[in-house]
Amino acid sequence: MFDTLILNGIVYDGSGSPGRKIDLAVKDGCIAAMGDLSSASAKDQIDVNGLAVAPGFIDLHTHSDFTLVVDGKAQSQVHQGVTTEVVGQCGSSCAPLRDRQTRPPMGAGHAPDAIGEKRWQSFGEYLDVLEQSPLGVNVAAFVGHGTIHGAVLGDALTAGDDEDITQMKRLVEESLDQGAAGFSTGLEYWPGIMSAPEHLVPMCEAAAVRGKLYATHVRNRDRFYDLGFTEAIAAARESGVRLQISHIQTKFGAPGHAMEHTLEMIDAARRRGLDVAFDVIPHDWNNTTVISILPKWAREGGVKATLDRLKNPEVREKVKRNPAPMLLIVKARRWDDVVMLNAVTNKDLIGMSFAEIGKMRGVDPYDALMDLLIEEDDAAGRMMWATRSFQDDDVEMAMRDPSCAVISDTAALSPEGRLGQQLFSLSGYGWAPRFLQYYVRDRKVLDLPEAIRRITSLPAERVGIKDRGLLAKGMHADLVVFDAQEIASAFTVKKPRQYPVGIVHVVVNGSFAMRDGKRTSNNTGKVLRSTGVH
Repeated sequence: MFDTLILNGIVYDGSGSPGRKIDLAVKDGCIAAMGDLSSASAKDQIDVNGLAVAPGFIDLHTHSDFTLVVDGKAQSQVHQGVTTEVVGQCGSSCAPLRDRQTRPPMGAGHAPDAIGEKRWQSFGEYLDVLEQSPLGVNVAAFVGHGTIHGAVLGDALTAGDDEDITQMKRLVEESLDQGAAGFSTGLEYWPGIMSAPEHLVPMCEAAAVRGKLYATHVRNRDRFYDLGFTEAIAAARESGVRLQISHIQTKFGAPGHAMEHTLEMIDAARRRGLDVAFDVIPHDWNNTTVISILPKWAREGGVKATLDRLKNPEVREKVKRNPAPMLLIVKARRWDDVVMLNAVTNKDLIGMSFAEIGKMRGVDPYDALMDLLIEEDDAAGRMMWATRSFQDDDVEMAMRDPSCAVISDTAALSPEGRLGQQLFSLSGYGWAPRFLQYYVRDRKVLDLPEAIRRITSLPAERVGIKDRGLLAKGMHADLVVFDAQEIASAFTVKKPRQYPVGIVHVVVNGSFAMRDGKRTSNNTGKVLRSTGVH
C-alpha cells in the first residue's frame, strides 16, 4: 500500500519532456510508482484532474540564510511551489564566523536578537542549527567570500595579503568539506568589491577540486559589463571551477548590445571547454541594500563609522559626485523608479519611491537616502530598496539559452510572525508564478515543459542535487500541483506581500506542505549537506 496517490494529473517530469496524463504514488517520502495506478490502494489520495504536476521548484539563488533560522517555515516560498532553496549567494553566507559572538549577516532588516540563543561559528555548526529548525523547504547552502573575508579581516579596507588569502582559502575548504554546496562572491558589494581575480582564484580552486560550483555576482553589469563578465570567465579558466553567473541580465546604463555581447562571450568560453551557465530574475526590478550605493572609501570601519561620515555635509557631496555608483539609475536621478523595500525605523516608508520620500521630507532624494541610513542606525546595512533596472528584452534573450535557470534573488519570509514586517524583493511572494505566467503563458518565451526544467532539474544538476528536481521512481517526493492556465503572481509595488494564485498542492519529502491551496502545519524540509565530487 502506498502512502499517497496523486491521480489524473498532467505530469511534467522536469526533464523538458511534454506532460503526460498519468498517476503518481508516494511511499516513505519518495516516488514509488508512476503510470496507471487507478487500481492501486493508498492511505491517502487526491484527484488532480487537469492540473499540472511538476517537481517542486528549486530556487537556485536566495538570501534566506538568516530568515530560515528565524522562521524556517518559508511561507512566501512554499505558497508558490518552492520546495528547495540554495542560500549563501552573492558572497554573503551565515558562516563561517570569527567566533560564536560574531553576528552573522542578517539581511532583510532583522534585529540581532531574532535568533535568540542560537549561535555558531563554523559552516557545519550553522547547518546543525538549521537542522534543528522546522523547515518548510529543503536547504542547500553556499559559503560566501564576503563572510569569509569578515572572519579573517573584519571591516578592514583591504583585500588581504598572501597570508590572509591562504587563510580564506582554508576556510572555504573547511566549509565545503562540512557540507557547503559551493562558493559565492558578490563583487559589487563590500568587501568583495576590494578583491582582485588573483585573490579569488585560490578559493575557486578549492571548489573546483571538489567538483562544486562557483556562483558570482559580477563586478559590473552596466557601463563596464564586459569587464565584469570577463573576470568571472577568467576565474573559471584559471581555476577549472564550474561557473554560475548570478542574475546575468545587464542593468540600467549598459549599452544596448550588452546582453547579446555577454552571451557571445559565454559561448566563446564554452567552445574553449569551460563549464559556464547562468540565471535570471524574472522581472524588471532589481533589489539590493541601500548602503551598497556608497563608494568603498565611505564603508571603511563598519556601519557606525560609515554613518558618522554621512553626517558630514562635505562627505555627502562627495558621495553624490561618485562617478560610478553601483546603480547608475541613481546617478541618472530616476528616483521614481527607486522604491523603499525594507526598513526598521522607517517601516511607514516601505513601498514609497525615493521621489515621494524626498518630496515628503522636503529634501533631495539623495540626502533623504543618507538621512534614512543614519536613522536606521545599526540596521542601516539591512535597509533595502528596489530599482527598475532591467529590460524584458534582456531577460528574454538570456532565457532562450538552454543553460539559463530562473531564480528569485529573495529571502523566505512570512506576512505574519517575526518576519511579518520584512521584505527583501518585490517578487519575493511570487517570482515562480510570475515566470510561468508572464514569460511562459503570456509572452511564450519558453513552453511549459522547458520552463519547468529551468526551475527544477536544471538547478538541481548545477548544484549536484541528484535525488530531486525530477519526477521518477526513487526520487524524493518534492512536488507542486498547479493550474497552468491560472497560475499568476499577485504582488504589486504597493502591496508586495500577496501570495500567488493557481498553486493547489505542495509536497515536501512526501508530506503535504500545502493542500487545496492552504498551508498545512507540516514542515518536513531537510538540510542538503553536499558531499563528495559531483
